[in-house]
This record gives sequence, structure tokens and C-alpha cells, in this order.
Amino acid sequence: MDRIYTDSWRFPMPLMCTAFEPGTLENTLDVMLKDGYGVIARAEAHYYRGCPDEARRLAEPYLLSDDLSLRLSACLLCAYANLSLNRALAARRCLAYLEETGKGQRAAKDPRAQASYMLLAASACVLLHFPSPVSRGEFDLYASLLPEGLRLFATYALAHRAYLDGDYGRCVGMAENALSMKQESYPVPEVFLHLIAAVGWINQREADRANAHFMRAWQIAQPDGLIEIVGEHHGLLQGVLESCLKKGHPQEFAEIIKVTERFSRGWRRVHNPGAGATVAESLTTTEFAIAMLACRGWTNDEIAAHMGISRGTVKNRLSNTYAKLGITSRAALKQFVLL
Repeated sequence: MDRIYTDSWRFPMPLMCTAFEPGTLENTLDVMLKDGYGVIARAEAHYYRGCPDEARRLAEPYLLSDDLSLRLSACLLCAYANLSLNRALAARRCLAYLEETGKGQRAAKDPRAQASYMLLAASACVLLHFPSPVSRGEFDLYASLLPEGLRLFATYALAHRAYLDGDYGRCVGMAENALSMKQESYPVPEVFLHLIAAVGWINQREADRANAHFMRAWQIAQPDGLIEIVGEHHGLLQGVLESCLKKGHPQEFAEIIKVTERFSRGWRRVHNPGAGATVAESLTTTEFAIAMLACRGWTNDEIAAHMGISRGTVKNRLSNTYAKLGITSRAALKQFVLL
């Protein structure tokens, strides 16, 4: 691979690339350069904190920036901010800008730009459950060029893909290995990694291990209010969030559920723009979590113990779900839930 570097290159997603201790996000932002990268870092912070409108406002001017790194960052941030704001067409347009930028002649001249594009394009697709435009082999050729924070996020994207492929052991292994080998504290990608590890464990019916990873993610996210990342994983966590936060942190739990509901609406419209009302349109977040577990073969007693609710509550919530969807069995429920 020929490496033609430009002296001005800086990697995208500067906040994700930055090492800092949980609880020091504002100080970290304050000492960043007051240039486009500082603005993008603040846009990242707003997005992770559940403020997509402010994230979009800050990032949007850089969508067509001459600086490829700023443009790549803006494309990803605006895509997901628009998704969370239920602007599906705008979100898709930003993803198209991302692909156009990454495949352009200027990006092709610097392998670091190619590595950045491949990561952001692959992560955008995996979060939307789309096929990746980049093969694992292609990305492996460039991954070593990324700084540690982005390599951690890349591992999250690969672990998420392993989850989608049903390889839950590999999902957990990748996430836990990355967390054990990191050199510094990178709160943003670490939250992603702990959450996907929790997803992998709950799909292996290892609730205690799933809860432990979730609580570690929460300990990292809570001091800086990084609730967007947690809310986006609600459905995948299948009751872990309810089990860990609902009783002990009711106010923050309620804020995260608002994020979940907002993000889910946009996610569905980007993922399947032609669909009408879907399962998540009509179900509460608790009903959806119970439905996911029921589809995976959990009994009512197992669901109740995992989510910290009574068996009767589980039964009633499932009955409500069946009524809303016009079905009568767990077997019929599977057609409505994306496992």
C-alpha cells in the first residue's frame, strides 16, 4: 500500500479520538483549539448528550468543507443527528455525502483518509443494520493507521457486526479484548464497547455479565451525560437497562427512554422508509424489551427475574403487545421484532 501523507491531515471525530477521564468533558473541550476541529468536538459532545439539534447546527457548515476530515465528521454527525430528529431524507443525504467524500480522488491520495472513511462508512452501516460497503479484509489493511480512540470504535463496529451475524461469543471477545488492551481512557468508544459487550452477553443469557458491562458503561457515561449512546442501544440490550437503572436512577432512566423513542423513530424511517406502522411504533419501550426476550425463548419467569418485575406484569405486557399487533402467540411475534 503506497502511503502518500499530507502534512495537514488530522483524524475525524476529534472527541472520540481524545483521551480524557470521565467527568472532565467540559475541561477537555475548553482546551481544544478554537478551530473547526474544536467545533466538531463540541458537536460530538452535544450529540452524545442527547442534543441532536445543536449537534446538527454546529456540524452542518462543515458538510462541504475543503478539509476532508472535517467533512467526514460532519457527514456522520449530521446523518445521525437528522436521524434522531426524524429527518430521514436529510440523514440519507448525509450518508451519501460521506460515501462521495470517501470515494473521491482527494481522499484516495492519503491512506489515513481512506482509513477514516472506511471506519465511518462501516460504522454508519452497522448501526443501521445495513450491509457494510467495506469488507473486513479491506479495512484490516488500513486499521493500523487510525489513532487509538478510533481503533476502539472500529472494534465496536466489528463486534456489532458479529452480533448481527449471531456470533455472540466473538462479539463479546472482541469488545472485552479491546477494553483490556487500551492504553488510555477514551470515554466515548469505551461506552460503545461496554454496551455491545452487554448485548453479546444478554444474548447468551448471561444476565449478570451483561449487567456488569452495562453498569461500567453507565459509570463512564453518567458523569458527562452521554445518554444518547445508552439510549440508542436500548432495544439491543433487551431489558438490561430496565434491570440496572429503572429503580435506582428513575429520572435519568426516563431521559434515556426519551432518547430511545426519538432515535427509534428516525432509525426505522432510514432503515425501512417504505414501512408503515411497525412494532416499535405501537409498543412501549418495556413492551418492546419483553417482546425481544420472548422471541429469544425466555420464559415469563426468566424475563421477570431479569427485568426486576413480577411474572404477572410480564404476562400483562405480552397480552397488551399481542392485542396491539393483532396476534395471539410468541411465534407470530417474531415477524415484528428485528432479532
